[in-house]
Amino acid sequence: MSTGLAALTAIHTLISFVAILLGIGAIASLIGKPRAVGWTTWFLAFAVATSVTGFFFPYHGFTPAIGVGIVALIVLAGVYVAMRVANRGGFWCWVYAGGIVASEYFLVFVLVAQAFAKVPALHAAAPTQQEPPFAVAQLVTLLVFVVLGVMAGRRSRRLA
Repeated sequence: MSTGLAALTAIHTLISFVAILLGIGAIASLIGKPRAVGWTTWFLAFAVATSVTGFFFPYHGFTPAIGVGIVALIVLAGVYVAMRVANRGGFWCWVYAGGIVASEYFLVFVLVAQAFAKVPALHAAAPTQQEPPFAVAQLVTLLVFVVLGVMAGRRSRRLA
């Protein structure tokens, strides 16, 4: 791996971990009391930075990583619009809350995939990421975020 690519990987990984940690705070803020807007603002900045820096890696053709990055940026754009109009309530509150949770899910989805690719014990359990342990891990991750999304959506509706 070249020095430039190693540096990009380190920066992208650091930004991703920070985004995930901030996302935990942002979701907790959506679900709990009182709401702390600062978590969400910083989370969105780092989530966008994660997706954007992901496009700097050398790719040959369309990959799942590119697909996740595109979808993540579309969701983040929806969250940004919803931030500006969420005080009107209704649909935009759901877009805002659901988008925050979905954005964090995409980051954790990739984290799980990378863990199975890079951590020897996980890689041995699912070397092609098509084995049951990988599917179970991703299904559990999805279910956790569906529950969090419903909780955040219900809370955001009550606050509108």
